[in-house]
Amino acid sequence: IKNYKESLLKGADPVLSENLIPVEIDENGIVTKANVTTEWYNYGNKRWANAVILEDESIEYYAYDVIPESNIESYFVWIPKYSYQLWDLGEYQSLTTIDESKVHEIAIRFGIENTSDTKEGECTTPGTSGTRGNCQVGDYMTHPAFLAFGTNGLWVGKFESGYKGATTTASAQVNTSDSNKLQIKPNVYSWRGIQVANAHQVSYNYKRELESHMMKNTEWGAVAYLQHSKYGSNGSVRINNNASYITGYSATQEPTCGYTGTNESCNQYEGTSLGVDGNVTINYKNPSSVVASTTGNYTGIYDMSGGAWEYVMGVMLNANNTTPLSGPNSKYHSGFNGPYGFGENLSNGVTLPDSRYYDTYQYDTSYVTYNRRILGDATGEMGPFSNVQYGSETRQISSWYKDEAWFLFQTYPWFCRGGYYIYGFGTGIFTFARDAGSIGTAASFRTVLAI
Repeated sequence: IKNYKESLLKGADPVLSENLIPVEIDENGIVTKANVTTEWYNYGNKRWANAVILEDESIEYYAYDVIPESNIESYFVWIPKYSYQLWDLGEYQSLTTIDESKVHEIAIRFGIENTSDTKEGECTTPGTSGTRGNCQVGDYMTHPAFLAFGTNGLWVGKFESGYKGATTTASAQVNTSDSNKLQIKPNVYSWRGIQVANAHQVSYNYKRELESHMMKNTEWGAVAYLQHSKYGSNGSVRINNNASYITGYSATQEPTCGYTGTNESCNQYEGTSLGVDGNVTINYKNPSSVVASTTGNYTGIYDMSGGAWEYVMGVMLNANNTTPLSGPNSKYHSGFNGPYGFGENLSNGVTLPDSRYYDTYQYDTSYVTYNRRILGDATGEMGPFSNVQYGSETRQISSWYKDEAWFLFQTYPWFCRGGYYIYGFGTGIFTFARDAGSIGTAASFRTVLAI
């Protein structure tokens, strides 16, 4: 009996394992075990493949059995390997004026073969900060997220990471490396208040046999570009405006302004209890919440816009462009060893992992030198960039939906993505900013599997 494969993917079909259960999710959010010999995903119809890890793996489910939410520990969504057509090389070194005509449907080609300089209309992926290799606008380039692990795709956490057992917003703010506390599911409190080093350890140790790791900046870009293709929702992703940092929520209305410092009609947000709809924010089980999904349906990825900021493994190098910076020389840093990272009072200091687990960026003292991007990471390619005044706030924005855009610099060397529940239309899947990698109540993280 052969497993179902979609010809469109050209070999980049989902890779499964014994404890990663393929599932289908219906229009009411009900999860059933998939029959993998029949069509259980269809990227041509924006139905992305989903899988779950069980709380109790001793319970056996058969095809079409309902898997109760109580026995689901984590959800993952398959991002097939692809190349995309370059439209902008992202070589911006300052603020100018945004160009909203840059927003377009991103052309995607699925497949397991890597692009090459020797093939017409293609280029070899540079994968390095500030370089373009032989790539030109119009070329197709294999997305760099799929090269580090040599996989045919990636299983991406469907939601921001949650803290298992948290019963309040505050109780999910824990700076620990205990991977047993990780859950990835809707209607739970997002895990915040954690240094990048501990977030890395939580994800890395979660499922070593499945090559689990904390999401990289380029991996965020891979999800963002697929979302903005004809295989995703191909538009802005609705903000999670839940002020209690609960996963999977959606605003009832699209914000019409950016962050002004106040909760007003053009940018409304509110806190709720777990799984409860508010007046302007609705939970994952409400079918109207699918506007916050990367597909516009239940098969997509959530919390890519709003909720908490999400730290990703993307870090700036030191002034010699040799060693990754860890954060300011104080207790408020990433927790990694190395320049500016000593772990006092917070952790013992964690050595950076093998280089395939993080992206590095050239050093600079300015947060507007966007030409340091890595092609494919959804930063510099979202230019040109400008600033805008919202009330008393001056914000840096990109040409794509006016999402906020702040690059790394010497005191804030770590990337965070997706924005914040209060930022209005400044929050989005293309939003990026910089931080110290330190404990912060507004920052969470996401886990990826590279089987």
